[in-house]
Amino acid sequence: MASWKSVDLWTVCLVLCLLGKISGLDNGLALTPPMGWLAWERFRCNTDCKNDPDNCISDRLFRTMTDILVSEGYAAVGYEYINVDDCWLERERDSRGRLVPDRERFPSGMKSLADYVHSKGLKFGIYEDYGNFTCAGYPGVVGHLSEDANTFAAWGVDYVKLDGCYALPADMDYGYPEFGNQLNKTGRQMVYSCSWPVYQIYAGIQPNFSSIIEHCNLWRNFDDIQDSWASVESIIDYYGNHQNITVPNAGPGHWNDPDMLIIGNFGLSYEQSKTQFAIWAILAAPLLMSVDLRTIRPEYKAILQNRKIIDVDQDPLGIQGRRIYKHRGIEIWSRPILPIQGIYYSYAVAFVNRRTDGTPSDVAVTLRELGLNNPAGYRVEDLYEDVDYGVLSPQTKIKVKVNPSGVVILRADTQPSYLCNSIPTRTPHAPLNGMFRLTNK
Repeated sequence: MASWKSVDLWTVCLVLCLLGKISGLDNGLALTPPMGWLAWERFRCNTDCKNDPDNCISDRLFRTMTDILVSEGYAAVGYEYINVDDCWLERERDSRGRLVPDRERFPSGMKSLADYVHSKGLKFGIYEDYGNFTCAGYPGVVGHLSEDANTFAAWGVDYVKLDGCYALPADMDYGYPEFGNQLNKTGRQMVYSCSWPVYQIYAGIQPNFSSIIEHCNLWRNFDDIQDSWASVESIIDYYGNHQNITVPNAGPGHWNDPDMLIIGNFGLSYEQSKTQFAIWAILAAPLLMSVDLRTIRPEYKAILQNRKIIDVDQDPLGIQGRRIYKHRGIEIWSRPILPIQGIYYSYAVAFVNRRTDGTPSDVAVTLRELGLNNPAGYRVEDLYEDVDYGVLSPQTKIKVKVNPSGVVILRADTQPSYLCNSIPTRTPHAPLNGMFRLTNK
């Protein structure tokens, strides 16, 4: 999906080499972060279809969102998964120990729903829990790993999210890999989303990220997102403060998951919504919308369908970005992306204003201070405002005006130089705070 303005033979070779080194779950999936729609944050565990038929967790809701994903252009820009979360089950398994969808809310069963999603060219995801129960008290997979994996395969599931309520965190080092193995044994390719590390972190256990990377396509590290700017800020802070741990774990086939996009709901302003989308792209995060697509306002829909920022998120190199500057409420985040010219990466750079003083802040910095050192320069554009700054040299000072709780996200595509023709041997990142001579007021 990425739009490459200049890809030479060396770049192609580099990407092939990186893909050849993938050590994630042996399913060949999620080589870029998954994109789709997920019910949980917006619709939670609403099972009252009698009094609230339009918003309850039901076959009707997921078919409706499937239709909108296609008809309103979301699928065209890359959103492809329709994911059921908790509260889809009956409270008890059947007499043969098999999972049973709620008979009133999913009268045609999950295979029928999956078939409908597939008929629209999309993929179908489902939720379960490595515990005795799901978080909402429905049957978990413990004691039924093989049966449940085979059930999901028979239903045509493409994506499995495995939560960790009602489970012992110490058991997850065995349980999550074993369920992943059972998914593989079915012969059906299913993206595997794990909650393994977050439960262990909360229990004071150091997660074994080497094993997590080997067995999971994506995983949660931190709190569930809530419908508020404070929640989004806490997640941004977590990934900025722990980036030396999280960044090395991300790559094609295995991703850190900062949780759902809440853009278009009730808790974020327009500026804050732009910030969440930009930072999630810098983080190489899964883009899983949890919003009522029937009522979303056009300006929020435009954020979610911003192709240029989606291109950043879906960059094939799969390098998670970093926070490279933080001072007096101003942050700068940077992510290396394609194309590459010789030893020089292109970059996406996000300027974030965490201040609440009610007036936009001016931020001025040279490209060189951002770590952009290609003598041939960079073609720079603003990904929200569609402003093309042309080709700028490393000495050029860029000045951006960032609204409170807002963001400016730029793309800087490195330009070709006949003097630079070697394959990069390391992943560069921009300098740390102390190296900046940055103006912001």
